[in-house]
Amino acid sequence: MSAAAKKPAPLEAVAGAFLARYEARAEPDAARAQAADLFRTGGLPGPREEPWHYTTLRPLADAVFDTPHTDASDLLARLPGIAAPRLVFVQGRFCPGFSVLPAGITVRTGAPAWGTLARPALEKLVALNSMLAEDGADIEVADGVDGGTLVLASLASGGAFHPRHAIRLGRSARLTLIEVNLGTGTYLNNPVFSVSVAEDAILTHLRQQTEAPDAFHLSTLYAEIAARGTYDGFLLTLGARLARMEVHARLAGEKAVAHLNAAQLLGGSQHADFTTVVTHDAPATTSRQTVKNVLTGRARGVFQGKIQVSRIAQKTDGYQMNQALLLSAEAEIDSKPQLEIYADDVKCSHGATVGELDADQLFYLRSRGVPEAEARSILVRAFLDEALDPIAHEGAREAMEGMIAAWWDGQTGVQGGAA
Repeated sequence: MSAAAKKPAPLEAVAGAFLARYEARAEPDAARAQAADLFRTGGLPGPREEPWHYTTLRPLADAVFDTPHTDASDLLARLPGIAAPRLVFVQGRFCPGFSVLPAGITVRTGAPAWGTLARPALEKLVALNSMLAEDGADIEVADGVDGGTLVLASLASGGAFHPRHAIRLGRSARLTLIEVNLGTGTYLNNPVFSVSVAEDAILTHLRQQTEAPDAFHLSTLYAEIAARGTYDGFLLTLGARLARMEVHARLAGEKAVAHLNAAQLLGGSQHADFTTVVTHDAPATTSRQTVKNVLTGRARGVFQGKIQVSRIAQKTDGYQMNQALLLSAEAEIDSKPQLEIYADDVKCSHGATVGELDADQLFYLRSRGVPEAEARSILVRAFLDEALDPIAHEGAREAMEGMIAAWWDGQTGVQGGAA
């Protein structure tokens, strides 16, 4: 066999580098060893696997991760100006000097917050995280406590890191968690979240993914919602060369609710994948998903949304909609909504629309003296306004509106050329 034939495939080489990093660790740990065995056998996910059909991790093989900067204060200055306690992680490690701990809720850091919901045997990136996780936030809100607002920030300037976070809300508890991911340079951020929402509790989880243009963001979130509990999630994706945000939500108690809304704004050659699996495992549960995409240049967006309804989950109400606005001839959207229903008394629907800016609306604005760039901006913002409507937190909404405006300003020249 020739030397060329023995050379590992690109993703195998990347997986081998991660395994070498694990094997260099000194600490014996049964859970990590089990995850390493799973990862050694399965490797990284590839496009031949149905959930990864539209997204390839092949660009990881070409990436050279930067050496992290020792001073992250410049990144700290880029955090949204939201007056709230904050937990700041730099390169996946908790940074107490940048953090302001909350009062009234329990927070633990310094070790991975494993939680109980992750499935490393089924999700390969979770096996990778379990093998290499070093730190994370373990957040607990006791029964009946309103935890207010908490910012969970990830700052990065290089390297590869695998945070492990767990959030637990007791009965009738409340928390608004604003997650911010940003950085500079080339790096990999592979976080895993375990979210448990008890009876009558409400978790509002607002996620801002504004990683560096050459970064990779691969996250997996598991949420389990008990009776009458609510997980209200919103994701804004603007950054990263390659991003995949995967959510597995299980409605485990009667009248549980899950909202998994998102907006993906992509330009250049960015690729972003929002994949969700919502499992209705109790009667009278409700799920809502509205995912908006605005794509320019050669960007590619992916939405895969599956609603699973168990036989016991009668009177389920499930809805998902994916809408894409393509602002260039080379932009692409792959949409795969799915329904898997075993109950007979349900109300479930899904849909997808793909189009460009309405020529008649554009002409109407132009005919009334609105410059073309401004007219296009008005129509794009109108398209996105619906996605932001559910965000009740004023500071988070204002921050996201500012990010969207800044993103659009950066794309204006491209759009003018494409018009």
